[in-house]
Amino acid sequence: MSDLTSAAPAGVDPVIYRGIADLEAAMGRELGPTSWFTVGQDRIDGFADATEDHQWIHVDPARAVDGPFGATVAHGFLTLSLVPYFVNCLRRIEGVRMGVNYGLDKVRFPAPVRVGSRIRARTTMIRLDHVADDAVQLVTRTTVEVEGDGKPGCVADLVSRYYFDRGDSRRLT
Repeated sequence: MSDLTSAAPAGVDPVIYRGIADLEAAMGRELGPTSWFTVGQDRIDGFADATEDHQWIHVDPARAVDGPFGATVAHGFLTLSLVPYFVNCLRRIEGVRMGVNYGLDKVRFPAPVRVGSRIRARTTMIRLDHVADDAVQLVTRTTVEVEGDGKPGCVADLVSRYYFDRGDSRRLT
């Protein structure tokens, strides 16, 4: 499935895992950071339109100047929605016949992401559970850094399920 296993954008060199054994061996190792990604007002406005969340702190630059953050800020869920993109920039998993976003274990938004901010991410696979002979559930903690801020804009534990091809026994443990 492209949202979980596709190649990273051009110019990025992701780590490639070739099966369950590779994932198990990589538990606890941090990947990253990614390249910087600028969060512009057009993206914030588009997210507001897609989610019907037009709160002024996101979409009214004139009013937001006098608000608590001094500018408009990205929705926390916009920052969260970029986590799969960042993970795909850092890793690719081969031999998968299907991958699905299974959910989230924990999500926090410690710092605002102001319009024009540059963000990047680091990621660590923190847990791997076997759910079938050819399938695993993987929990990946991703920390989205905000350039110049000591606190991250988002920390999220993404839960994914990967179903591997059965044809190649080297892929399985």
